[in-house]
Amino acid sequence: MHHVIRKLALLAAATTTTVTTATTTTATATVLPAPATPAAHAAPRQFSPAEFGIRFEPDGDPGQCGGHRGEQWNLTGDWSDEIVLDTDDRPGGCLLAFGIFDPQNELGDASVRYAFQSAPGTAPGQCGNQGDYRIPATPNFTFGPAIRIDTDSRPGGCTLTFLVSNTASVTLDVRYAGNGDVSQYGGALPNDLYTAYPGHPVPLTVDTDNRPGGCRLQLRLNL
Repeated sequence: MHHVIRKLALLAAATTTTVTTATTTTATATVLPAPATPAAHAAPRQFSPAEFGIRFEPDGDPGQCGGHRGEQWNLTGDWSDEIVLDTDDRPGGCLLAFGIFDPQNELGDASVRYAFQSAPGTAPGQCGNQGDYRIPATPNFTFGPAIRIDTDSRPGGCTLTFLVSNTASVTLDVRYAGNGDVSQYGGALPNDLYTAYPGHPVPLTVDTDNRPGGCRLQLRLNL
């Protein structure tokens, strides 16, 4: 009997199966997007050509300041849009300023200026912020001090003079004309054209009032 029990025990040990569990690891690949193609960029502003700027805004009744109001910038060699000075006895006047965007220093040593003063015998308050100002030539779109034109039926008027100095190759063309009574703008005739260059300033008379018409002004900077 003992032999039988021992035989069964040995048989059981021989038939014991060791089960090994295999763990399968699945690798997950992360797919990155292809590098984007760089977008084309506009030419840097520092390599842009020079531009001449005008800022013209009403300071009162807007009907006295016609043509292109607000800011405008025009490439050298191109005429500006027309502005029209038609101040009179209505409230307020017009603010006018100038600037030169010159990121490559194309003007060099040239100086472009505007001088503003009242004519002899002019009643006060018609020609505001008088002075002689250099038009800033910078790599930014900036303007010089604004002058205030508020001529009316009181005696006198204002003189706005454009001056260029130091460099003969730099000139400023001025188109100044009227669309009514020519005595309000120094007798300027339609399509009258003047050029400011070293030694040759261009003075403009502004004496608008309740007479018909106003003064039409366009500018063109040449390098």
